[in-house]
Amino acid sequence: MSENLKDTDLSFDEFDERRRPATVTTSFDDVLDRAQSRRGFMKSAAMFGSAVFVMSVWNAAASKAAGRPNFDFEPVRANSLDTVTVPNGYSWRPLITWGDPLWSDGAPFDDQSRGSGRSQERAFGDNNDGMAIFSKGGRHVIAINNEYANRSIIYGNRASGLPETADDIFKGKMAHGISIFEMTDKSGAWAPVVDSEYNRRITADTSFEITGPARGHEWLKTKADPDGTRALGTFNNCGNGETPWGTYLACEENFNGYFSSSDLSYEAPDTFKRYGIGNRDWGYGWAKTDARFDISKHPNEPNRFGYVVEVDPLDPTSTPKKRTALGRLKHENVERVLSADKHVVVYMGDDERGEFLYKFVSALQYDAKDDPSDLLDDGTLYVAIFNDDMTGHWVALTPEATGMASKAEICIHTRIAASAVKVTTMDRPEWVAAHPGKAEVYVALTNNKNRGKKPNRGGDATPLNGPNPRAENNYGQILRWRADGHDHGAMTFSWDLFVLAGNPTQHNDEYAGSRNINADNMFNSPDGLGFDSQGRLWIQTDGKASNKGDFAGQGNNQMLMSDPGTGEIRRFMVGPKKCEITGLCWSPDKRTMFVGIQHPGEKGGSHFPDGGTSVPRSCVIAVTRDDGGVVG
Repeated sequence: MSENLKDTDLSFDEFDERRRPATVTTSFDDVLDRAQSRRGFMKSAAMFGSAVFVMSVWNAAASKAAGRPNFDFEPVRANSLDTVTVPNGYSWRPLITWGDPLWSDGAPFDDQSRGSGRSQERAFGDNNDGMAIFSKGGRHVIAINNEYANRSIIYGNRASGLPETADDIFKGKMAHGISIFEMTDKSGAWAPVVDSEYNRRITADTSFEITGPARGHEWLKTKADPDGTRALGTFNNCGNGETPWGTYLACEENFNGYFSSSDLSYEAPDTFKRYGIGNRDWGYGWAKTDARFDISKHPNEPNRFGYVVEVDPLDPTSTPKKRTALGRLKHENVERVLSADKHVVVYMGDDERGEFLYKFVSALQYDAKDDPSDLLDDGTLYVAIFNDDMTGHWVALTPEATGMASKAEICIHTRIAASAVKVTTMDRPEWVAAHPGKAEVYVALTNNKNRGKKPNRGGDATPLNGPNPRAENNYGQILRWRADGHDHGAMTFSWDLFVLAGNPTQHNDEYAGSRNINADNMFNSPDGLGFDSQGRLWIQTDGKASNKGDFAGQGNNQMLMSDPGTGEIRRFMVGPKKCEITGLCWSPDKRTMFVGIQHPGEKGGSHFPDGGTSVPRSCVIAVTRDDGGVVG
């Protein structure tokens, strides 16, 4: 990374990397010893090849017996076009695009000004990510995260490419959060219902109730909220989840990039450094108009972000909640399942190099007849250990195990608690997805250029290990584990690698990828994951789209479909230039698949979706089969 780049030129990942105080501490000999100890592991067809394909014979037979449909499309070729490419027999159209008004008093998006604070407040937010659909009485409401705003695009009307007025800053705040709106299917084409009573924007200024163990803790109290029970705003919401009681879960991820200090000599505490919070923000300038984002004046304010938030999309008058029992980290998404005895189990990844994989198990059982409002406030948070013999177990984060004084402290400084119990550092755990038919779970480990080179931000070593077997891992992998006893509540599991992403046209070693990777389906940096109703796993990518060097032939970011039984993977979609494919859900009849196209033209070169010389805009697209059949 060039040191000549300003913080405001960097992606969140690059911004955090510049902030990292860690130096290289893993010696070459240490890496070599680990690699040699793993040699047999890596020789078995890049670890995954023989292990999974022997197993897949049984799984394929089981899949056929269960009537699982096969792939029903011809794979899409990789490309670098500035459009969405889907297979023959499929079509796509935008559902909603950044800046589209949700109310009739909102202004249509303007390419020249990129909108005002007021117009953005009444419109769909920027950089859509996770999403889910909720239905009631034949009406359908979709909740969609708006993770962040592209500074160079939303402020492209400014010479600096940054906010220059108070209204610019307000516009940026309103572009973040969650967009909720009703949509309807008219003649096979879904569209937003403008002015629906369900339409709602949840932004960086929305009032939230703080719940769970950290509620009222001293570290959450501020001048504006001396009780530590109410917080303003949610932002950088990445992936999502749903509850069995019909609410939406959104995940606060890179919250650190919004805080700064008016006093550049301010010494941030070590707990801030673990989360990447410092005296300079990522370029939004929120502290200039809202002092709560100034850490030298309000040092507890950052402790009120980094949580999973719960929203009721079908009750626009409800107060959303920050569920602190699920821990404070850079949440990617949450995957909610039930244990055999009906306890709520939530799997979560912490998306930063060398961080950890978590699960939460509720203290109470879920019963549809009971009030579920407390189920996510009381339980135990666990973190995963993966052994090289392809077994693993969950370690409870308790005061006794972590040395912390209370469960509240664990929920506020979760990363520090996890480091204290010495668990497995992972290659950026992103989306987690559970198989709908069995206690089998998948996580995208997107990449980690520091594997085998640097510790994580907390000083935990990142040596080569079973689930993270490659040094300087720029391709990523998808890890799979099976809960013992076929029970998500089990504390032990077995694991394997479902796929090692790679490039077999550029490498003939482990960087070529696993045996289910070839020149026709190769990709890098798996990110989003989701299962459809037929038990097929969809893989979305957010990686290098240079189409050069190690990434030659991989084209733009993409979405692929895979069969968990056979291991087969086919490319289904290619996105426009410089985008990320993220967010996935289906209409109630499964005939439309909704997919997120985030930050097209993030660093220039795109005019998606309108073409010509238009401003590139994130959007949600609707994908259908031309014959009207089921998509997922």
